[in-house]
Amino acid sequence: MFVRGSRRFLKNAFVVLTWIPLAGCMVGPNFRPPPAPTVKSYTERPIAQKTASAPGKGGASQHLVAGEDIPGQWWRLFHSKTLDALVRRAIAENPTIAASQAALRQAGENLNARTASVFFPGVDGNFSATRQKITGATSGLPNLGSTTYTLYNASVNVSYVFDLFGGERRELEALRAQVDYQRFLLEGVHLTLTANVVTAAIQEASLRAQVRAIEQIVATQEKELQMVRRRFALGGSARSDVLAQQAQLAQTKATLPPLEKALAQTRDQLAVLSGRFPGKACLPEFRLEDLHLPRELPVSIPSSLVRLRPDIRASEALLHAAGANIGVATANLYPQISLTAGIGTNAIRIEDLFSPGASIWNLGMGIAQPIFHGGELLAKRRAAIAAYDQTYAQYRETVLLAFQNVADVLEALQTDARTLRAQAEAEAVARASLDLTEKQFQIGAANYLTLLNAQRQHQLALIGLVQAQAARFADTAALFQALGKGWWGNGGKCPVSGVDSGIDTAERPEANSSSTKSTCREP
Repeated sequence: MFVRGSRRFLKNAFVVLTWIPLAGCMVGPNFRPPPAPTVKSYTERPIAQKTASAPGKGGASQHLVAGEDIPGQWWRLFHSKTLDALVRRAIAENPTIAASQAALRQAGENLNARTASVFFPGVDGNFSATRQKITGATSGLPNLGSTTYTLYNASVNVSYVFDLFGGERRELEALRAQVDYQRFLLEGVHLTLTANVVTAAIQEASLRAQVRAIEQIVATQEKELQMVRRRFALGGSARSDVLAQQAQLAQTKATLPPLEKALAQTRDQLAVLSGRFPGKACLPEFRLEDLHLPRELPVSIPSSLVRLRPDIRASEALLHAAGANIGVATANLYPQISLTAGIGTNAIRIEDLFSPGASIWNLGMGIAQPIFHGGELLAKRRAAIAAYDQTYAQYRETVLLAFQNVADVLEALQTDARTLRAQAEAEAVARASLDLTEKQFQIGAANYLTLLNAQRQHQLALIGLVQAQAARFADTAALFQALGKGWWGNGGKCPVSGVDSGIDTAERPEANSSSTKSTCREP
């Protein structure tokens, strides 16, 4: 009988308490995402839809396709299986990705925990056994003497805070916004990681090409030094010519150690980005010859950038949470209503706990209305409003910086193309001048200073050409990062679930065949 009564009591209490929130209102502002900027162009002056072209590696003309979607795995546009494999390995093993995934799960579980406490009553079961001695003085009858007995209690208590003005639901809204914030942070980490891997690979290819160019120049200058020494031995040149050639060779060799240092540091960076120790990374070598410059560059329209950039979406989520916190602070100005209920039994013998006469119950309601707190609650509400204004200003700054980022990259792409064309022309002229000067020097038609100057000009032009080629690749990757679209932009799901994320964690870099060689072997 007691069990049936308990079930009926708990069922009625549960139904009443869970439907109570629907009768309340929600104070505070309802969040609306800020409108997208109405600008029609990223830059002040019109950007040409086609970049300049240049002969040689990375010199193809690029077409800017307005309003076109960016592929989720944009790094594949460079057509390098080795690069694709390294990016995938970085996504699967980079600890920053794992940390962001864990932060997202934490935010989700915090939301689940708070949701349960807001929309469902707390139900607790208690059982206690107390051995106690009392005297008649407890009831005002000291002549009755003392009594010793054991009191057993079994009860179920139900408690609930009536969210009449929506403060609890506004807190849930803020927690949902925090989940969104962590999700967009994860997307930003994913985008930054992939861009950093691609940029570091391009940097390695550039440094490797510069080292190779310097080594070729050193080999040529060593041959010329031998020739000058032979002419000096035969009396055809002065000692100063030999010293000048030795100085030129030494200066050229001095440029190698900084490049080799930067190359080693870049490979260490790639190792860490891919989640490996530098000493055990087993990285492939990247060369400019193995990369292909994308011919078509999708460029989203300006009004859609705020929905594509993870940093803007994350800032918007913080703005949403700040607005919900205003509602929480406003609800604290109004009455707080709490409901409690309990049912149980008391008996001095444990076998009598469930007898009909041992049942007890209680039902209570409490109302707490703030009356005087010295202006504390109003000050906290004003502080919440100020925090919202601050977050909104930060959101606007994030949007402005994002548009500046895209504008800078678009301008850089145009400049890079013209720079590469000029550098290609300069290298071709410098190479032709050096070839002619060397022939003239061999037959005595040119002096040694002319030869040294031609060598120096060709060296500078060759290094400038390699750097200009790498800049086009790097700024192309920067454009994809600036536009902010990744696997999430094509209907992908969060990589926490591992579904439709475009990440195949089972695919290992070693499974990808490529002509690019590795610097080590797996045991």
